[in-house]
Amino acid sequence: MSRRSTGLVGIWAEMQRQQQRQLEAEARRRRQQEQQARARHRRAAQDYRDYRQAEALRRTQELDAQVVSLQHLLATGCQAPPFRPSSLMRPEELEPFTPGALAQPVPLPDIDHYQAQSGWTAGRRAQAQAEARARFERDRQAAQAAEAQRLRQLAAYQRQYQQWADARLAEVRQHNAGVVELTEGVRRRDPDAVVEYFSAALYASTAWPEGFPRQVTAAYDAAAGQLVLDWELPAYDVVPEAKSVRYVSGADQDKETARPVGQRRALYRDVLAQCMLLVLHELFTADDSGALASVALNGFVDGHDPTTGRPGHIYLATVLAARSTFGDLHLAQVDAGSCLADALRGQLSARPDQLAPVRPGRRPQEAGNRVVTHGGDGEPDLLEMDPIAFENLVADLFRAMGMQAVTTQRSNDGGVDVDAVDPTPIRGGKIVVQVKRYRNTVPPTAVRDLYGTVQDAGANKGVLVTTSGFGPGSHTFAQGKPLELIPGTELVDLLHRHGLRGRLGDGADRAAQQPQPAPAPAPAPAGASTPTAPDTRSSDDHVILGMSWTGSVALDVCALVCRGNRVLGDDHFVFYNNPQTPDGSVRTLPATAPDKAAVRVSFDALPAEADRLVLVAAVDPEADPEADLSGFTDARVRLLDPTRAEVDRLEVSDGRPGETALVLGSFRRRSNGDWTFVLGGRGYPGGLEELVQDFGIQVD
Repeated sequence: MSRRSTGLVGIWAEMQRQQQRQLEAEARRRRQQEQQARARHRRAAQDYRDYRQAEALRRTQELDAQVVSLQHLLATGCQAPPFRPSSLMRPEELEPFTPGALAQPVPLPDIDHYQAQSGWTAGRRAQAQAEARARFERDRQAAQAAEAQRLRQLAAYQRQYQQWADARLAEVRQHNAGVVELTEGVRRRDPDAVVEYFSAALYASTAWPEGFPRQVTAAYDAAAGQLVLDWELPAYDVVPEAKSVRYVSGADQDKETARPVGQRRALYRDVLAQCMLLVLHELFTADDSGALASVALNGFVDGHDPTTGRPGHIYLATVLAARSTFGDLHLAQVDAGSCLADALRGQLSARPDQLAPVRPGRRPQEAGNRVVTHGGDGEPDLLEMDPIAFENLVADLFRAMGMQAVTTQRSNDGGVDVDAVDPTPIRGGKIVVQVKRYRNTVPPTAVRDLYGTVQDAGANKGVLVTTSGFGPGSHTFAQGKPLELIPGTELVDLLHRHGLRGRLGDGADRAAQQPQPAPAPAPAPAGASTPTAPDTRSSDDHVILGMSWTGSVALDVCALVCRGNRVLGDDHFVFYNNPQTPDGSVRTLPATAPDKAAVRVSFDALPAEADRLVLVAAVDPEADPEADLSGFTDARVRLLDPTRAEVDRLEVSDGRPGETALVLGSFRRRSNGDWTFVLGGRGYPGGLEELVQDFGIQVD
C-alpha cells in the first residue's frame, strides 16, 4: 500500500522543481531578449541601408535635375520676364514713424486714490488729509515732469526720423531721376547710357541659374546701332562629372558612376550655345527704344591658353546677330548649336572642354567708344564713397543675396551698421554687419569688438565688411567663431556677381600706392662690402612679431620665407648670421620686454612666389649645449604695430623633452591676399640643422 511522502525529501524535491522552472523561465527570457535584439539590429541595419540608398537616390535625382536644367536653359530663360527700366525704380515708401513707448502719455495721478488715514481726533484727521494732499501733489509734479521729458524725447525722435526720412526720400528720388535720365540717354543713343542700361539688363536678369558668371565688357557703336560685348561663359565643370550614385552595402560606401565623356562634352557645348542665344534674347527683349540694330557677342572663359600657358580670356564662341534676323527665331524650339552656327552664322568651339579657342569677332575695344567693364571708370569708387552711401550699398548687397537687410541709425547703433536676417532654414538667422571703409589693414581689435557685438545682440553670425583687408591676427581670432571677414577684393567680386557696382580706386591710384623698387646700387669697389639696401616701405606698413616664453633655456628664433614646405633660398632664412632677407621684408630686431626675441615683417612686401612665413625656435648650442625644449613653456607671439602697441596675441606649442628645435607656426597667404596663422608643433631632436634641412636648406 503506497503513501504520499510529507517529509524532508518531498520538500527538497519541490524546491528543486521550482528552481528548475525558474532557470528555464530565465533561459526563455534570455532567448527572447536575444531574438528581440537581433530583430532590432536587423531593423537598424535595414533602416541604415534604406537611408543610405535613399541618399544615393536623392543625389542621383539631383544630378538628373541639374542636367535637365542645363538642357532646358534657353527655354526656361526665355520664360523669364523681360527687363524694363521700371524695375530699376525704387518706391517712395518709407518705414512709418514708430515712437514705441514714447507714444504713450504719462498717466497723471487721480486725487480719489489718495485717501486720508482716519484718526481719533479732528486734528489727526486734518493732518492725515494734508499728508494725502502732499503725496498727490508730489506724484502729480513728478508725472508732469516725466510727461514733459517724454514730449521732449518724442520731439527729438521725430526730428531725427524726419531728417532720416528726408535724406532717404531725396536719395530715392535722386536714384529714380537717374533711371529716367538713363532711359532718355538710351533713346538718344548715348553710348555710356546704352552700355549701362544693357549691362543692368544682364545683371538683373532672373533667367540665369544660380552660380552662373555675369562678367561683361561692353561698348556701343552709335553710328551702327551695334552693341559689342564680351560675356563670361560657365566653365566645363558646370556639367556634373558623375551620372549616378549607388550605395554599396558590402563596402558601406557610395559609388559614383561617371558620366560618359562624350555625353558630357556634347552637353557642355550645347550649354555654351544656349548661353550665347540667351544673352542675345535678354538684350533684344530689353530694347524698347530700338537702340540695338545688332549685337556682336563674344563668349569667353577664364583659363590658361593651352598654346602659351598664359592666363587670360579664352574665347569659345562668337556671333554677330542682326535684330531682324534674331526676331524671326523661335528659341523655345531650336537646337542651340545649329541655331548659333547655321541661322546666325556664328562660331562655337569644336572642343570647348579642352579650351580650343575661336577667333572672336568685333571686340569692344574696336567699337570706338569708352569700354565699360567690371571695376572700370563707370563704377563708383568705394574708397571715396560717402560712409552712409557705402552702408546702404552693403545693405543692398545683402538684399540682393536674398536676405532682409536695413541700415541702422548712426546714433546708438551698438556697433551695428546693417541688421540682416537670413531666412534660410537651419543655417539662417540674425546677422549683424559692421562696415569699415578703410585704406589700411583692419586691426584685430575691430574683429574682437564685432564678436562682442554678436554675443550682446544674440545674433547667429557677425560679418565685417571692409574696403581694405585683414591681417593674420584677425583671421586667427575669427577661426572657430561665427564670424566672417570680407576684404575689399572679395566685396567687389560679390557686388559684381549680384548686379551691383563698385571698384577700389583706379589703376593709377593702386600703382601709386605700391612701393616703388629702390634703384639698383652702383657697383662696389673691389674689396669693399656691399651696403644693405635701405627699406623704402612706409614705416606703418609692417608688424612686429614679439616672441616670449618662460624658462631659462637660451633660444634662437628664426624665420623662413617659403613656398610650400621649401624655403625660397638660403638668403630667405633669417637668423643670427643672416639678419634680414635681400628685400628687407623680414628682419630681426632687438627685443623689448616682455619679449625675448622679435622679427619685423612687411607681409605685403614678401616675394610674390612666397606663400608661407614659418617661425621656428632652436636651442642655442653654445649657450646651453645640454639643454632641450622641455623648459620651453607658456610660449606666445605678440603682434605689435609699428609703435610696438600690442594688437593681437597668438599662442604656440610648448617644447618637449629630447627636442632641440621646434616649428612654432606659419603665416599662410590666403587666396584673397590676406594672411592667416596656422599653429605648428613639429619638433626636431637634431636642432636647427635638422629643421632647416627639412625645409630644403643644404647644411655643409
